Amino acid sequence: MKKTLICLALAAGSLLPAAAALAQSTPHNDQLYKAFGEKPGLVALMDDFMVRLLADPRTGPHFQPANQQRVKEQLVEQFCALGGGPCVYKGADMKSAHANLDIKKSDFHALVEVLQQSMDARGIPFRKQNEMLALLAPMNRDIITPPESAARP
Repeated sequence: MKKTLICLALAAGSLLPAAAALAQSTPHNDQLYKAFGEKPGLVALMDDFMVRLLADPRTGPHFQPANQQRVKEQLVEQFCALGGGPCVYKGADMKSAHANLDIKKSDFHALVEVLQQSMDARGIPFRKQNEMLALLAPMNRDIITPPESAARP
């Protein structure tokens, strides 16, 4: 049931392109940021998340060559900003950051599953998990490599 709700949130994000602009332009109160434990909670979440990403055979190969500390820092910034915290995400846009990485839908869904495991392990309420995932879901358009692009030489 839980996985179904996550997949529905991801599907909704991919079907509603305006949701990304809305999520980035609508000011959020800081309740989501607080539910994630503010900055220390986000740091702990991302520490756990990176360990799980590297250990998972579906996601590990994508993250082994990355600067893992920098990825964690950017994820903390991104989640903090989206959750209504005082942070400003200063990393590359999702399209540029993931260009030429040949990320498939299955890779994206595996990452979401691992994130969900980390959020569960940190005791983040399910409703708050879904609120954050709804803000993140529209990014899949910029992260997943379109099939026609992946097939080009």
